[in-house]
Amino acid sequence: MNKLGRGHRDKVQQFMTITGASEKVALQSLKASDWHLDGAFDVFYSQPHPKSFTDTRHLEEMYNRYKDPYADMIMADGISTLCNDLQVDPQDIVMLVVSWHMKAATMCEFTKQEFVGGLQSLGIDSLDKFRERIPFMRSELKDDQKFKEIYIFAFGWAKEKGQKSLALDTAIGMWQLLFEEKEWPLVDHWCQFLQARHNKAISRDTWSQLLEFARSVDPTLANYDAEGAWPYLIDEFVEYLIENGIIEKGRVV
Repeated sequence: MNKLGRGHRDKVQQFMTITGASEKVALQSLKASDWHLDGAFDVFYSQPHPKSFTDTRHLEEMYNRYKDPYADMIMADGISTLCNDLQVDPQDIVMLVVSWHMKAATMCEFTKQEFVGGLQSLGIDSLDKFRERIPFMRSELKDDQKFKEIYIFAFGWAKEKGQKSLALDTAIGMWQLLFEEKEWPLVDHWCQFLQARHNKAISRDTWSQLLEFARSVDPTLANYDAEGAWPYLIDEFVEYLIENGIIEKGRVV
């Protein structure tokens, strides 16, 4: 590594810190991605790797630090303490990625199995390692396939227990968070439309199809197919955009 320039040496060290990989693997991944860190992470994590060794005793101690005093799970107060320890805002989207890795069933809750199993899969058994993995988890949102998986996961995670649909206010908050990351120019108009015309809970089908609409339909609606199999709510949204002069002659006004 001594032959490398300082910028490349720094990237190797950063890659090794975040992934726990050896210097040899770090160099291979970075060279394969033309020294782009995000690309190197994609190269590394697309390959099968033996799980990093984690100390179960340390995981148990971490779980007990955040566990609710009255229930055998981590709840809102414990997650708030965890975020404080990680120096991450509880509203930061990276906490959604953390929950996705833990396969958490419910927002603001981690069972012991979810918490310990998620950290083991990430090779984390200390707060320092957890902090080091935050940049990688944030980078996962840039991967289209992982973003889709996280987006689909968010519906079940954010809805109330026992409900089939997602409360409108919660859905709007989640859309604003997610589409701030994967920019969609029509997200604010979509949320305003729902509040003005719909004002009901959001179905899983509408949630899933909206991502497909945002990805495949141009914001000017130039390639929108009125005969396509979109949920009625999305068709109504298109009518709303046109009626209100938000979309005009193939451009966003």
